[in-house]
Amino acid sequence: MQNKTVLSRAQHRWQGRRSGVSQPCSGVSPSPASFLQPPPPPLPLTCRGRRAATTPGMCPGNWLWASMTFMARFSRGGSRSPARAAGHLEDTAPAQHPLLSVFELERLLFTGKTACNHADEVWPGLYLGDQDIAANRRELSRLGITHVLNASHSKWRGTPEAYEGLGIRYLGVEAHDSPAFDMSIHFQPAADFIHRALSRPGGKILVHCAVGVSRSATLVLAYLMLYHQLTLVEAIKTVKDHRGIIPNRGFLRQLLALDRRLRQSREA
Repeated sequence: MQNKTVLSRAQHRWQGRRSGVSQPCSGVSPSPASFLQPPPPPLPLTCRGRRAATTPGMCPGNWLWASMTFMARFSRGGSRSPARAAGHLEDTAPAQHPLLSVFELERLLFTGKTACNHADEVWPGLYLGDQDIAANRRELSRLGITHVLNASHSKWRGTPEAYEGLGIRYLGVEAHDSPAFDMSIHFQPAADFIHRALSRPGGKILVHCAVGVSRSATLVLAYLMLYHQLTLVEAIKTVKDHRGIIPNRGFLRQLLALDRRLRQSREA
């Protein structure tokens, strides 16, 4: 009799598993469809974001903006960013600047605009794009491109000879989209090339790689930081207003190092 009872219970549990719905524990009175309800959304990782998500009277969905504001507090003073000039971004004393993390930057990168065209104008006269637009001579002429910076240069992809007859000046950076690749050695030369292109009357530059979201985007962010005194967060937000980008984690670490170095040099 006892064996039959054990077998009956085992069959009951097995039927519950096959149905895809777990059986409630004894002594618990489940609410209707309690087993089909999705788990609650995770709280943000920053302390400020968690407080925003759990503060009474504040919509939990606003934690993302609170987290972005928290990251904006790391920005340097004296920036030319319109948001900072309008007083929308808070500033902190230099000694109180915590360090941004790669994870927080990725969270910012995954918000807002994520779509992109073959080429998008992310700064006046500065186009960020992919290999397809770089190989389209007719489209380059239509856009009035005078300079091309290829962040995926190789003997198979992109050469100065490809732009003969167009009057386009070319700079190739043989970079690999790998977290282990040192892109920082190209920050200043690439920024100088972009600056010279945009300083010419009617100058327009296409910065591209294979897809136009990692290698080329990293060089564009470095240019905005070096020549326009934007913080890394401000540079990301500026570019993402026009194009979705996602530099790999190694590039983000190198941009963070540049951000700290520039902030320290301006605070000295």
